[in-house]
Amino acid sequence: MRRLYGADCNQSALVLEAIKQTKVDMQILAAVKTYGPGNIAGITVGNEFILNYLNANGASDPNSAVGNQGVQLLIADIQDTASAIQALNLSKHIPVGTADAGAYFNNEALTAVEYGMANVQPWFGNVSIAQAAEWTHEFFQERNVRPAVALANNPKMYVAEVGWPSASSDEGSESNGPSTASTANLQHLLDTSVCQSNTNGTGYFYFEFFDQTWKGIQFGGVEGYWGLFTADKELKNITVPSC
Repeated sequence: MRRLYGADCNQSALVLEAIKQTKVDMQILAAVKTYGPGNIAGITVGNEFILNYLNANGASDPNSAVGNQGVQLLIADIQDTASAIQALNLSKHIPVGTADAGAYFNNEALTAVEYGMANVQPWFGNVSIAQAAEWTHEFFQERNVRPAVALANNPKMYVAEVGWPSASSDEGSESNGPSTASTANLQHLLDTSVCQSNTNGTGYFYFEFFDQTWKGIQFGGVEGYWGLFTADKELKNITVPSC
């Protein structure tokens, strides 16, 4: 599956049209009306909404009073989306979920969805590349899967983002402390985290397809260099594992 972060610039229709023409076996997390539900695995409402709401209101606990206040806005959008999908009378059920930073899921939000997508990035956790795969799995199980299992609706949880940068636009940002941004470390994460997840059945979305030039311009540091492919759509000096 491929995860789309929005529907602007007609990207959902373009991707679904490409699937139609190439007959690739892929499901897309966005857009329904034009192409039908066949290649749509789910619709995700919000990406790091709670994290951003907490930051904007000087709070850090997603289940605090501030977090519970913000989640009402998110739940309203989730319910509106679910109602809109239901009104289409589709031939296939399309689940509705939400995505957030792995440490910022609100329990009320999870009770309102069928799945949750957790952004779990070992780079930003200041974890070494040697420990990255195991840390990602343990963090996801402890902070996301277990809380979800404890809820009555038991939403399915996925790792929405996991990856490793291959470069940095400046020397000061090329290290997260214990490890550096490099193609070799990108390969190590592929060989460990990806294969481990495939073996233990963890649903995940690798982050990301290709380097994003605009992120490098806007944010600098490693932000523009998370792709398996360069910005010119050339595969980096890596081997995608077949595990």
